[in-house]
Amino acid sequence: MTKTLNKATLMQFTGSENWYRHALNRAVLFTDGAKYVADTAGAHWLLDEIALAQKYEKRVAIEEFQLWKLTVNPDQTAMLVCEDGNGKAVFSKRIPYTDFPPEGIKLYCANNTILLPSEY
Repeated sequence: MTKTLNKATLMQFTGSENWYRHALNRAVLFTDGAKYVADTAGAHWLLDEIALAQKYEKRVAIEEFQLWKLTVNPDQTAMLVCEDGNGKAVFSKRIPYTDFPPEGIKLYCANNTILLPSEY
């Protein structure tokens, strides 16, 4: 079964009523929209990658605003890239396997909060 994320549904997240504290990095929060992506796409690992990078990747941690892009390839590998908000990549990681929906996703991380672009 192929997982999908409906763009129209994602665009309905325009704020967050709840903020969730990340279990592995308690300094990081995530919004209702980010939780929806993780739950719907079975991608809590994606939130883990972003949260752990805040703690262990200095080039990521110094950026107050980050754009995270997950690009999924036809062979079910993926590339996760963090940009500084000005188009400059500060971190990338090859994902050897994922069943994340083929359209991939963009998430923001601003001031230690992971959110959908529509929630910014």
